[in-house]
Amino acid sequence: MQPSGVHADDLLLALAIADEVDDLTMANADPASLTVELKADETPVTAIDRAAERIVREHLEAARPGDAILGEEFGASGDSPRQWVVDPIDGTKNFIRGVPAWATLIALLVDGQPVVGVVSAPALGRRWFAAIGEGAWRGLGPADAVALRVSSTDTLAAASVSYSSLTGWEERGRLEAFLELSRTVWRTRAFGDFWSYMMVAEGAVDAAFEPELALHDMAALVPIVTEAGGTFTSLEGVPGPHGGDAIASNGILHAAMVEALRP
Repeated sequence: MQPSGVHADDLLLALAIADEVDDLTMANADPASLTVELKADETPVTAIDRAAERIVREHLEAARPGDAILGEEFGASGDSPRQWVVDPIDGTKNFIRGVPAWATLIALLVDGQPVVGVVSAPALGRRWFAAIGEGAWRGLGPADAVALRVSSTDTLAAASVSYSSLTGWEERGRLEAFLELSRTVWRTRAFGDFWSYMMVAEGAVDAAFEPELALHDMAALVPIVTEAGGTFTSLEGVPGPHGGDAIASNGILHAAMVEALRP
């Protein structure tokens, strides 16, 4: 049963939009053809990032004219308890270097809570999606979807974890805690960005964490991780995508991960 404020076809709408964005991004994924600019925060952006977000906005404005939209490239518009949150290319640094780990993230929040999430990574040939109460899935759409489930790993010593980079942990005074955790767990790998969290949902890794994230980085990830049976919180353990940082896990290890990453 869909929660209040969610339309039955919201997920299908997000999947259809992702199809069109994938066509655009894959047709322009040659690094030699890209012109890269730096934004005010010194992160890179291309015309394809902006064009991808325009596609999402145009479809949403036509299909859901009363809804609000928040995008990485064009900010916030509208005022509604229903807010779509978009990262047109999560992993732009990978995109501009020809690394295939980038994705379009589309989420719907109702009263601030993520209820629909789509993560589409066409260069990897993968897409993940979820709606609250409807499970988490991998596939292009419902017709070919495979259900996702987090791992059952129950000790840090047996855990495989993924992260993004080391500098953010150092800047926030958490590097020593991060390094100590890395010595405790079985395996660490920096898969980074959306992919770390999707592998938590798939059960391929047991936890993922980052010390600095925006809402558009996280909103689409939350329903997928939680509907797969996992837990998604801030580093302080507050559920959801509003804390500016994140830990996602299989749930069993979550309290231990939160404690281990305290400064």
